[in-house]
Amino acid sequence: METIINKVAESGIVTLDLAPYVPAAQGMATFDLKPFLFREMILKEKDYRAALQTHDWDQYKGMHVAITCSVDAIVPVWAYMLTASYLQPVAASIYYGTPEEMGKALMVQKISEIDTAEYADKRVVIKGCGDTPIPDAAYVMVTHRLRPVAKSIMYGEPCSTVPIYKAPKTLGT
Repeated sequence: METIINKVAESGIVTLDLAPYVPAAQGMATFDLKPFLFREMILKEKDYRAALQTHDWDQYKGMHVAITCSVDAIVPVWAYMLTASYLQPVAASIYYGTPEEMGKALMVQKISEIDTAEYADKRVVIKGCGDTPIPDAAYVMVTHRLRPVAKSIMYGEPCSTVPIYKAPKTLGT
């Protein structure tokens, strides 16, 4: 009887799945300026300031908050800054942009904190298939983080990869 050898398992390839780095939706919130605008077009400073003073800021406690305006209106920069000043004491973090942009930024931040020591001199496959959508920016960041330490970086699955980077051979290897 012939023994089946799992060449992928013996290859020393380490698979890195980026799905766990996707931020949890329940930890994110959006502050939309739209309801604070007069006729969804104009920001009146006096009214805006009054509305912010009575707004329930505790709903953002410990949350990652995207500050955005979902309608096409001219919003002065100070309005976003004023909102940020109210959010700062309660929110875990504050981002300017859409909730999708915030999610991407949070994911890239988490990936930038990866301890690269565990990937030193390893053949790494960045998992390319899965049920969780991964933003392209995450793949760029993980490549940036691992290239200085990894022996090689590939994209896909261990059985079918696209080579991304291979460290040059040094004398004695």
